[in-house]
Amino acid sequence: MSTPAAAGGETGAPLGGQAGAERPEARLERAVRAAEQALIEFEIAVETFRVEVENFSRLHHQRLGPMYARLDELDAQIAEARAVRSGDPEDLRRAREARAAVMPMPGVEELFHDWMDSDGLSPEAASMLTDQPVRPPKRVRPSEEVRRLYRELARKAHPDLAQDDTERARRDEFIARVNAAYGRGDEALLRELAEEWAAGPVPAEARPSESEELYARLEWLSRRKELLALVARELEDSAIGSMLRMAPDDPDRLLEEIAEQLLAEVAGRETELAKLVQ
Repeated sequence: MSTPAAAGGETGAPLGGQAGAERPEARLERAVRAAEQALIEFEIAVETFRVEVENFSRLHHQRLGPMYARLDELDAQIAEARAVRSGDPEDLRRAREARAAVMPMPGVEELFHDWMDSDGLSPEAASMLTDQPVRPPKRVRPSEEVRRLYRELARKAHPDLAQDDTERARRDEFIARVNAAYGRGDEALLRELAEEWAAGPVPAEARPSESEELYARLEWLSRRKELLALVARELEDSAIGSMLRMAPDDPDRLLEEIAEQLLAEVAGRETELAKLVQ
């Protein structure tokens, strides 16, 4: 994932003398605006990839989770069968470890892990609290039109374009709703939000900033970009992110290939177990 390059200004001074020379603050202001737009594009790319990782993670858990669980159970049964045959203390230890790995006792932090997602309480957690059957996670992959609407709204309403704290708060609240709609792939809601933004108050034109303020703004934008780069790297280096980057255009096919490999492993384990217990 790469960030858009910020556009630079011209470096040469006009030949007409001081009367036609560009103010240094104007050139610096252009650099700030270009850096702001570059940061917004980068945030859009990071948020898009985060949504893709979250969706792929749910599909991965839904389709492949039972196969991984079956493999863990077969590994435990194989280890137990070997221990029964040999009676060796080391085989007994391995059998206990394999059995413990099937359903490990959760720690305190793990008790609340994955109960919340970007939409609030996860479907799995809700089903546990209401005694209702777990519904398969909804498949969400934003369409091209949803992506276009999201990018357009993000560019127009991004909080980094605010000129005061009141305007920033309004933009923060609005962008939070835009991100939630994008995460669900809700095209209709994004269109409603676009109409809402168009009808809302138009922020006043930014007054020319002083050089010190513009330099401070550039430094803030640089730090923000570094933080986003860390987030992007964590997403890309995660197990799901790495898998998704292997087949960004056809993740379903990647899941099918992994499923085929897991099924072959399950068949091999079942054959091995059958030989041990016969």
